[in-house]
Amino acid sequence: MELLMPVLDFPNQTILITGASSGIGAAFARALAARGAGLVLVARRRDRLDALAAELRAAHGVTVNAITQDLGSPSAGAELSAAVAAAGLQVTGVINNAGFGTFGDFVEEDPDRLAQEIAVDISAPVQISAAFLPGMVKAGTGFLINVASMAAYTPTPRMAVYGAAKAFVLSFTESLWAETRGTGVTVFALSPGATSTEFNAVVGTDDATAGARMRTPDDVVATALSHLARRNPGPSVIDGRLNRVSATAARMMSRRGTVAVMRRVTDPARRKDADVVR
Repeated sequence: MELLMPVLDFPNQTILITGASSGIGAAFARALAARGAGLVLVARRRDRLDALAAELRAAHGVTVNAITQDLGSPSAGAELSAAVAAAGLQVTGVINNAGFGTFGDFVEEDPDRLAQEIAVDISAPVQISAAFLPGMVKAGTGFLINVASMAAYTPTPRMAVYGAAKAFVLSFTESLWAETRGTGVTVFALSPGATSTEFNAVVGTDDATAGARMRTPDDVVATALSHLARRNPGPSVIDGRLNRVSATAARMMSRRGTVAVMRRVTDPARRKDADVVR
C-alpha cells in the first residue's frame, strides 16, 4: 500500500513555475492555484503570463506574481532570484518546467540554436536550483521538481542534444534527491512522454514525438502531485504506464540495441510509410 505524507499546506506555499505560460507549466499553475497555493509564474511571453495570472486570481483568489525572464540568459538564476527578492517573496517550492527541443541530424543543426537549447534545458535548471534550493534546505521544508523527459532514458538520434540534456536533468536531480535526504525538502525529476503541448510546434515537426499516443498536461501534473504527496518519494517518476514499461525495457537492452531502436523510431520516413499504409 502506498504511503502518503500529510497533505501539503498549499495555501501557505509560494511556488515558482518556469515555462508557465502554456502546456505542463500552465497545468501545474491551475492545479496548484486550485489548492490555494500562491504562485510565481515565469516565462518570456508577458501577455500569456498576465492572462493566466488574472484567470487564477479570479477563479481561486490566490496571489499570483508574473515574472518575464529569458531562461537562456547566462545569469538567468541570479536574475530570477533578484526579481523574486525585489517582489518581497519567499519561494517554498520550485518547478523547473521550461525547456524546448530541436529535431534533425546534428550536423545540420544551427549551432546557435543548440547553444540556446543547452542554456534553457540544462543551465537554467541548475542555476535556478542553486538559487532557491539552499534556502529551502535551511528552512527545512519545500520541494524542487525538475522536469526531465522520456528522452532521458535512451539516446535519441535526431534529437541528440535534447535527449542528452534531459538525461543530464534526470541524473542531476536524482543526485540532489540523495544529497537532500533528511533535510525536509522533497526533490525529484518528473519524466513525461509525448504530451499534448506546444512542444512539436516549437520544434517545427510532429516527428519529434514519432506519432506516439499523447498524454495530457493534466495527466502529467496529476502524476507529479501524487508523487509529491507520497511519504517517501523516490528520486524520479515517469508519467504514464506505457512510458514506465518503455523505460524498463530500455534498461534491459544493450546500448547498441537501444540506440538502433530509437534511430528507427525517430525516422520521419517511418511515419510517412505508416501514413501510406493507413
